[in-house]
Amino acid sequence: MTVNLQEHVLVPKHEIMSAQEKRDLLKRYNIAKEGLPRIKAEDVMVKKIDAKPGDILRIIRDSPTAGKAFYYRIVVE
Repeated sequence: MTVNLQEHVLVPKHEIMSAQEKRDLLKRYNIAKEGLPRIKAEDVMVKKIDAKPGDILRIIRDSPTAGKAFYYRIVVE
């Protein structure tokens, strides 16, 4: 029996951002990619969505106050 992590209730949704979304994000927060929090390429969800080093992920978590909360991570080796 295997568990589909992408559908598990405790695992937030992970998405790879497009090039345009990356530019907009970095411009909105006035930061460089290196200023983002990191997530390792060996992370199970990173592997599951086939993200590569340099990709920026949008992680969407349920929030009791905001409804949805967005977190951003850059994939590193």
